[in-house]
Amino acid sequence: MAKTTQHVVVVGAGINGAATALWLRRTGCEVTLIDKGAPGMGASFGNACLLASCAILPNATPGLAKRAPGYLLNPDFPLFMQWGHLPRLVPWLLKFMGYSSDTHVRRITQALTDLIGDSVEQHKALAAGTAAERWIKDTDYLFAYKDRAAFDADSYVWDMRAEMGFVPDLVEGQAIREMEPILGGDIGLLAVNKAHGYILNPASYVKALVETLTGMGGRFVQAEVRDFDLSGGEISAVLTDQGRIDCDRAVLSSGIWSKDLARKLGLTVPLEVERGYHVTYRNPSVQPNNPMMIADAKFVATPMDQGLRCAGIVEFGGLSEQKSKAPLKLLRRKVAEVFPDLRAVSEEEWLGFRPTLPDSLPMLGEIGTSGVYAAFGHQHIGLTGGAKTGRLVADLITGKTPNMDLAPYHPQRFT
Repeated sequence: MAKTTQHVVVVGAGINGAATALWLRRTGCEVTLIDKGAPGMGASFGNACLLASCAILPNATPGLAKRAPGYLLNPDFPLFMQWGHLPRLVPWLLKFMGYSSDTHVRRITQALTDLIGDSVEQHKALAAGTAAERWIKDTDYLFAYKDRAAFDADSYVWDMRAEMGFVPDLVEGQAIREMEPILGGDIGLLAVNKAHGYILNPASYVKALVETLTGMGGRFVQAEVRDFDLSGGEISAVLTDQGRIDCDRAVLSSGIWSKDLARKLGLTVPLEVERGYHVTYRNPSVQPNNPMMIADAKFVATPMDQGLRCAGIVEFGGLSEQKSKAPLKLLRRKVAEVFPDLRAVSEEEWLGFRPTLPDSLPMLGEIGTSGVYAAFGHQHIGLTGGAKTGRLVADLITGKTPNMDLAPYHPQRFT
């Protein structure tokens, strides 16, 4: 049985690390949370703000192998490739394509449902009684389509969601403009998903969670993790550029940066970076009433406290901080088409790195017998799944049996 007084070091202060640290502190563990930057300022800052409980389909679905070349060669499709990165990406893409069969998709969809299907309730439990509560907002989540035929073309996805209990209300005709006056005439159908939520400001939300942690006696240390001391067969310290931090257990939750740190633990992880973009329109002239996914352009528009954030567009191209012009140009053009009356005082661009594994599932659980626990690789659902990820990993460390099967997320599943 794990000690209740053990000291746990959590590496990475995004939503997954912050949630894990807070749940651990609530059990009585001593907790040190480490990040080389400020809390919540990586991928947790730049997401679409959604608690997208119905985002349960993996990124690879049946027929992808036939469609993918057309996607990459179509300048109007929201998927981009820096072609110099392609040779290094090919092995990962082959693994990724291997999970696109119906059998794999059904298994992965069930696992994602188990992890994020109750995301709003999980975040409310995480933030209960703290200053972070104010950032959680209940909402419907809309999918906007050109017409009924475009919605029907996504029938595989919606049928799968329906099997998991997510059945949308369909809105057509004049009712669309009554529900969302911001939309132009190009949208002919809304699929309305009830009982969802979003975070008004993800960076402030994570910051509030970390402030709650430190207020309870936990520590936040801004430092860069360099290595782990496993000389006794399992973790005894985390080694940073600020010195050694002794511990009984550790959690690796540093997003894409977890790949190199996992290698120091003897685990080779097929973690690839998706370069994700957003544009935030400050003081917009119009706002949607609910977050919405524009289906053909694959971006989400969310009315957050900083303005209207439009987030989406995927680019493969490694960890360069240099923004590419084409993804942002396409995003802006699609926003203008869908929201023709939108004007803003200013616009803010952002590029960040989403950590994605070939099967679209994160890694949760102990890495070998190292005493280090994985909590990373959440692709587009990091914010959505963060609260439950933290609870599950905290349960494992403190000797509780999670009430769901964690085998699909096992860190060694690719070895």
